[in-house]
Amino acid sequence: MNAHQRSRDVRAGRLDADAYKDLFSDLHPPLDDHEAHVEADRCYFCYDAPCMTACPTSIDIPMFIREISTGNPLGAAKTIFDQNIFGGMCARVCPTETLCEEVCVRETAEGKPVKIGQLQRYATDTAMAEDKQFYTRAASTGKKVAVVGAGPAGLACAHRLAMKGHDVDVYEARPKAGGLNEYGIASYKAPGGFAQKEVDYITAIGGIDMHYGKALGADITLSKLAEDYDAVFLGMGLAGVNALGDADADAEGSLDAVGWIGDLRQASDISTIAVGARVVVIGGGMTAVDAAVQAKGLGADEVTIAYRGPKERMKASEYEQEIAKVRGVSIRYHMNPKRMIVTDGAVTGMEFERDGSTVVVECDQVMKAIGQSFAPDSAGNIALDGGRIAVDEEGKTSMAKVWAGGDCVNAGDDLTVTAVSQGRDAAESIHRALSA
Repeated sequence: MNAHQRSRDVRAGRLDADAYKDLFSDLHPPLDDHEAHVEADRCYFCYDAPCMTACPTSIDIPMFIREISTGNPLGAAKTIFDQNIFGGMCARVCPTETLCEEVCVRETAEGKPVKIGQLQRYATDTAMAEDKQFYTRAASTGKKVAVVGAGPAGLACAHRLAMKGHDVDVYEARPKAGGLNEYGIASYKAPGGFAQKEVDYITAIGGIDMHYGKALGADITLSKLAEDYDAVFLGMGLAGVNALGDADADAEGSLDAVGWIGDLRQASDISTIAVGARVVVIGGGMTAVDAAVQAKGLGADEVTIAYRGPKERMKASEYEQEIAKVRGVSIRYHMNPKRMIVTDGAVTGMEFERDGSTVVVECDQVMKAIGQSFAPDSAGNIALDGGRIAVDEEGKTSMAKVWAGGDCVNAGDDLTVTAVSQGRDAAESIHRALSA
């Protein structure tokens, strides 16, 4: 039976309830007090702190680890939040294995770095569990700023502006805040509704009004925002989805991986999410891994990540790739998509070119995780760079009174931690402009 003949098998409820709980449980159970102190004691507190240099938000990592080692997790949390108000989520999703932990002296000497990410989670979770707020608003400046997008860049900007005493209106196209933290990462990385808990924690500073269902270019316009507000920050991320070109097809079972992950994240019962018996995920980044691992977790028999390049070029780190393999996902390299095989309007296979030969992988679903794109029409006549908004080193755009940051700008690596850094720094630039 070939791909054209095999009956498709796409359905929900493949596993029993306990299996779902196990497969979608916390990827890294939190450290307890004893484990955190033992791990903190491994830090050398290096004077030149290569880990701090490697952190896009420049958290004083030796300082917060020392605070943990001396029994002061709340002090550690403040040290983290001073630089990264999304420290809790970044502790869960940041690729620490290629950033701070990769350059840890313990990693260099022993091949076993200090667990910086887990220590960061220990500190920030402690503060959030106690609802310990470290920041209060400055006296009102009378200035109003519009922030477009309630993801990490937008909310990091909004929080820093609120600290400075500015009033902030956040416009978000979706029904919830959080951006990709809420809609685009694997459920097992941030279970228990953590993304919304973090949003609530961040906005508790006050002075931040949220407006949902407001999309730039449809419900609001940039020209009107610039007219009504003293400054505008654009942090709306990437609304477009890259396609496979000639290899794509409009067929049942042809899915956008980010959209599928979003549906899974918003489901009140994950057992209701349908998945194929055989799934192919096309891409090489963390979204591809997240989609593949969760498809396997929903009960797919075979899940294959097909990446067009060699292993060393995959954006997903070695650690992320290992997660996929341990969960039963097959990763195949040098797989160039050529054709989606469709039978009676539904996907039954994917054809690839590999090393000069044709490879057909039978499947019920093809999930495309080949990146997202910026929708330029939403931003009017603002200057672009590489298909995204052009900004200077402070996040200023070509339009007066308008700053931008996060995935919608061509000045980063599409990481949560980078978006936070850009939102924070743009807020400081906005504050200087409004104080002049």
